[in-house]
Amino acid sequence: MIKLKRVYEEPMKDDGFRILVERLWPRGLTKERVAVDLWLKEVAPSPELRKWFGHDIARWEEFRKRYWKELESKQDEIKLLKQKNKEGTVTFVYAAKDEVHNGAVALKTFLELSMSNLRQ
Repeated sequence: MIKLKRVYEEPMKDDGFRILVERLWPRGLTKERVAVDLWLKEVAPSPELRKWFGHDIARWEEFRKRYWKELESKQDEIKLLKQKNKEGTVTFVYAAKDEVHNGAVALKTFLELSMSNLRQ
């Protein structure tokens, strides 16, 4: 199971393995407050893509397509995420204010689709 949680929400025991999926460390937060088990910044959208998207909802579908294309070249990171998911609950921790249109949501969907394709 993959869960999503804003970095500003309190960590909970049922979060399981917490992974920060942001390229930049969340401003103003300590490592203790963020409480992640792993910071996997390499799996976050590239700086160019992040800037292009700018959290503009009108660009969401194109952002996902471009991000998923980037993820296809990050096989080691994707393999690690799939392995952690097999071991138990994983929570992707992110900083975006928009809880529906952000990199963590796109990453979760990408992984779920790729894992369901493997089962078929």
